[in-house]
Amino acid sequence: MIADRTAPDLRSPRSRGLWAHRDFRLLWTGETASQLGSGITAVALPLVAVVTLDAGTFAVALLGAATWLPWLVLGLPAGAWVDRLPRRPVMLAANLASILLLVSVPVAAWLDALTVGHLLAVALSSGAAAVFFSTAYHVYLPALVATADLVEGNAKLQGGEQVARVTGRGVGGLIAQWLGATAGLLADAASFLVSTLCLLSIRTREAPPESSPRSSGLVREVREGLRFVVGDPYLRAFAAFGATANFALQGYQAIQVVFLVRTVGVEPGAVGVVVACASVGGVFGASVARAVGTRFGTARGLLLCHVGTVPFGLLMVATGPGAGLVFFVAGAFLVSAGIVATNVILGGFRQSYCPPELLGRVVATSMFLNHSTIPLGAVLGGALGVWMGIRPTMAVMTALLALSGLILVATPLRRQRDLPTSPPRGTAATASASD
Repeated sequence: MIADRTAPDLRSPRSRGLWAHRDFRLLWTGETASQLGSGITAVALPLVAVVTLDAGTFAVALLGAATWLPWLVLGLPAGAWVDRLPRRPVMLAANLASILLLVSVPVAAWLDALTVGHLLAVALSSGAAAVFFSTAYHVYLPALVATADLVEGNAKLQGGEQVARVTGRGVGGLIAQWLGATAGLLADAASFLVSTLCLLSIRTREAPPESSPRSSGLVREVREGLRFVVGDPYLRAFAAFGATANFALQGYQAIQVVFLVRTVGVEPGAVGVVVACASVGGVFGASVARAVGTRFGTARGLLLCHVGTVPFGLLMVATGPGAGLVFFVAGAFLVSAGIVATNVILGGFRQSYCPPELLGRVVATSMFLNHSTIPLGAVLGGALGVWMGIRPTMAVMTALLALSGLILVATPLRRQRDLPTSPPRGTAATASASD
């Protein structure tokens, strides 16, 4: 779909930047509020399971898996489906569904009817809503701003998201301490309401979607995206790296609340603060990624960002009460910084490397492959936590995360200063792009 570039709101004054653009400010405010609420829920939902329902380690890990499981089923076709519909109504429907799902948890708790099964259903359904919202949201920005403003828009949106996630985790722990864990989910529902009101206030109208392709077109488009990624040596390696890193990352993150509360003895209110302090690393990583790529080259910078930081995640295994929490904060800070900086460099690489006509499908395919291992890692993290204990599982998963960097080291990156800007001639990727 081609956005209508004649709408008045699309003329953002270059001298003032996008903060002078009313509709962009509304989109930024709504998305930042939503990410703040999601940060609260990231802490509040497992706390509800641990504190309110006294759920076991495996059940808590399943909550993390359920949130990401919809990507396995909906990740590939969601992009094609969203292309057939106006994006704002899709985002509004996803927001409204999330509000109802989140509100159902405190209501069930007040009625003394809350169960772990209810939490799992909410995590699974809200995860499905997030797939459609995220897909539509990434395509919606070009309908609001001029092409020249897209880089600035993405940078501002991602910066707001990182800060909101950090703040949300800290607020989530404090809400749980003062008002109870279920109250955090009400705060997240309120954040989706703010996002909905902001979307409804946007004046810019999307161009009507193109006529829907036949169902066979969906299968063909999905196959082309998969063929391009699997056939390209760089995209294939990055997909394998992302899948492995996400598997290990979610393997320990799915049990980190249990680790902090039951193994280390951290109070629920302090859990959010500890996780938020650690997550500041993501903000730091986003702020230095461009400078690292410029100074050392994108290929060497990519290796430095991951291989030079993520092994320090093993410090988390040494976490203890009191001053011993510094090991968790330091290890998680460096992991978060390295992961986010790596993602920033990889995102820029894909945008310049892939043919424009395949970029959407390549991004969707990469997200699908990267996210597909997240629920598997969460389930295995929970199972190992029951079988061998929480702290040994933290050690296994953080060690696997450190080893994931070997996939990058094994590629030609170690001999290059910068990542390529186009696929090598004669590869399967190049052939598929020209079919």
